[in-house]
Amino acid sequence: MWLKPEEILLKSALKLWVQERSNRYFVLQRRRGYGEEGGGLAGLLVGTLDSVLDSTSKVAPFRILHQTPDSQVYWSIACGATREEITEHWEWLEQNVMKTLSVFDSNEDITSFVHGKIRGLIAEEAKGSLIREEDPEKFREAHLKFEKCFGLPEQEKLVTYYSCSYWRGRVPCQGWLYLSTNFLSFYSFLLGSEIKLVISWDEISKLEKTSNVILTESIHVCSRGEDHYFSMFLHINETFLLMEQLALYAIWRLFDKETFENDPVLHDPLQITKRGLESRAHSQQFNAFFRLPKEETLREVHECFLWVLFIHYNTLGKMCISDNYICFASQDGALCSLIIPLREVVAVETADATSKAVSVAVKGKRAFRFSEVRDFENLAAKLRGKCNVTSSPQHGAGTEVAVGPGPDAALDCYEGQPLSSHKDDSKMVSTEALMTVFHPQDMENLDAKMLKEKMKEQSWNILFTECGRGVTMLRTRKTRDLIVRGIPEVLRGELWLLFSGAVNDMATNPGYYTELVEKSMGTCTIATDEIERDLCRSLPEHPAFQSDTGISALRRVLTAYAYRNPKIGYCQAMNILTSVLLLYAKEEEAFWLLVAVCERMLPDYFNRRIIGPTRKAPKPELTPHLHSQACPTRNNARPTPATSHGALTLTQIGDRDGGPPTPDLTPLLHDRARPERYGTTPTPAASRGALTLTLIGDPQGGPRPPT
Repeated sequence: MWLKPEEILLKSALKLWVQERSNRYFVLQRRRGYGEEGGGLAGLLVGTLDSVLDSTSKVAPFRILHQTPDSQVYWSIACGATREEITEHWEWLEQNVMKTLSVFDSNEDITSFVHGKIRGLIAEEAKGSLIREEDPEKFREAHLKFEKCFGLPEQEKLVTYYSCSYWRGRVPCQGWLYLSTNFLSFYSFLLGSEIKLVISWDEISKLEKTSNVILTESIHVCSRGEDHYFSMFLHINETFLLMEQLALYAIWRLFDKETFENDPVLHDPLQITKRGLESRAHSQQFNAFFRLPKEETLREVHECFLWVLFIHYNTLGKMCISDNYICFASQDGALCSLIIPLREVVAVETADATSKAVSVAVKGKRAFRFSEVRDFENLAAKLRGKCNVTSSPQHGAGTEVAVGPGPDAALDCYEGQPLSSHKDDSKMVSTEALMTVFHPQDMENLDAKMLKEKMKEQSWNILFTECGRGVTMLRTRKTRDLIVRGIPEVLRGELWLLFSGAVNDMATNPGYYTELVEKSMGTCTIATDEIERDLCRSLPEHPAFQSDTGISALRRVLTAYAYRNPKIGYCQAMNILTSVLLLYAKEEEAFWLLVAVCERMLPDYFNRRIIGPTRKAPKPELTPHLHSQACPTRNNARPTPATSHGALTLTQIGDRDGGPPTPDLTPLLHDRARPERYGTTPTPAASRGALTLTLIGDPQGGPRPPT
């Protein structure tokens, strides 16, 4: 292959290379030990050195240098794994470059012309390759070595590579681990022993970090029952995270191919890079930790102190900034965390240069102070710009969700909008939690349970006074402890919406639920048929779902979600979950809570895909066995004698209208149930072709036969 011209000193390389061809401007060299009979000790040592150092210009057994006349400085311009490949490059230089070089007067012009020609050849080769022009030279060399060593398909894209040790038994083999879009590959060459290992990501059954007495930290890969261990990584956490992502994407591609192909990054191999995957992983961790919409991308991370007023000291942690949120988490991750949507920000100010502080004021007359922030003035300017963008009309006060005692503005603006009718369905979206309508609290008659609820509610009110209330509430250990004790009924809808992150989804998509209801109501699909069958089975004993109000709200939420996410559609138990959500939350809030549970908190719980064997087990043929037991068949229905006193009777009654004959199982059961002990009694026939199963007790108190 052609290489980007790199200057080398020929004297330092003579011990490792042997000259085979030369002319006035170019030199063809062979790596010492290659191509010789038996290779010898020199070949083993040089091959081992090449494997450990992993430089393609050194690993390749042949190379071409451009020499400047009367100078000891040479430039490497090409290398080859075989003599045929390097000879082809040499002949091309002789035919296309040598004749032109004689025209130039100075050595500088000759060198400049050769460099330009080689760079042009590299650019031409890169057009049909997965290697991008901005990739470093070392990565280009590693990619070409990866292609030649393992012989994988041309569309296979190398993501990154690491130096590590692969353990064969108790012997470590130093080499290079290559991570590509579909395979994990390892190559090692030590003292004549070559190791090549290729594992497909979708064949990996276990991927974990392990440690033992010998290996302090290693990565364990299990594939097809074989265990592989890799160690001696410079950054093992980074390597493991990348391996975990690639393995996950391979499984995703198998079981959710449509979504994978619609992803603009993962579907295009050129977009799958180490930096891109790391950025994607950090954004996913950021969204999962703070329960943010999956569209959010982490942009900046700053280490700083957050001034917490109610505990009167600064808490060290990290401030994470995305397109629409400012988030903070203390170092231990449990002391306190904070989420500030930019739609709630009203002002951003900076303090003096000594404290390097940025103050963020939010609605509700509250402010948060972040100090010791690097480049705090630039950060404040960026936040001001973001807040100006997010204060557009679609994110104004009329469409925001105010979590607290005040009314929900986002739902208030939907009241009175007509929806498509569905049988006797209500044409209005419910704006009240069903529990407030069908279970009003009687303040005069407070039992023990209600008193306990009031005590919980009082504890939360104290917390709201200290930490604030709403989406910008400061979450602390006390918050977690109160959640563990149980959320009082009157606050469940509000706090579920807050801690699940559904409040942010709802505020980001005003009017989305109403549009879904209008589009989905009146449609007829498998999901809507299943929903209709289960509506009356959803908490049927609760008065809220004995009325049209609750049933209609449940129908709208389930149908809207099935329309939104047809891959899940409707699954069993979704009706029970949604019924409980509707008891404590308003209708649109219940919809977004259902979205948060199904798509973010428990993404694989409600799923129509069945992972594992799906072939039905063969059913045994009973007819030959019954005939072998001499069971008579009858076409006319009549009473069949059966055992009594606790006997198990199974009677097949024929079709009165001349249906197919059916076997009588009574003789077989008499033989199994010992009729001489229990006696017999007639069993009335139920209906045409019916199968009756009767368990009769023993009136004399005898033991019941096993069922």
